[in-house]
Amino acid sequence: MPIDSTLPLLPVRIAVLTVSDTRGPADDRSGDTLVARLTAAGHVLADRAIERDDADLIVARLHAWIADPTVDCVISTGGTGVTGRDVTPEAFARVWEKEIPGFGELFRWLSFRTIGTSTVQSRACAGVARGTYLFALPGSTGAVKDGWDGILQDQLDSRHRPCNFVELMPRLTER
Repeated sequence: MPIDSTLPLLPVRIAVLTVSDTRGPADDRSGDTLVARLTAAGHVLADRAIERDDADLIVARLHAWIADPTVDCVISTGGTGVTGRDVTPEAFARVWEKEIPGFGELFRWLSFRTIGTSTVQSRACAGVARGTYLFALPGSTGAVKDGWDGILQDQLDSRHRPCNFVELMPRLTER
């Protein structure tokens, strides 16, 4: 889709959350991949954290970032599978006010081209809470690349046409 280069880029302040019982700062390749892509696109890394696969911890982290006026958007990586410890979608659903179902649908469609039918195991999802976008991606670097390169890179670019998530930000809290 086209980028209108006559318009200025409005940087989005993005918090990155890695959900994992096994990864730490030294081996968080998916988080590193996401940070590299969002900063290369001209956005601001507002914060970064790693939380265990624990819904209450994830919810608490999301609430803190949603309440923080320096965070416009949260992108998580990990915890979107179907095992017993994968609770990211459930945690996000406890927080968001509106789900964005098309995000998960489009993610799985894009991912199908990369990993075939294995994409059915992904529960990537998105929503909006009190004016903050929330996007949950699977924990592999390939999934982060699919999600960022195929969806978020354009939708978080204020110059993307015909429309984008950024232009809606001022209206997310209207009643």
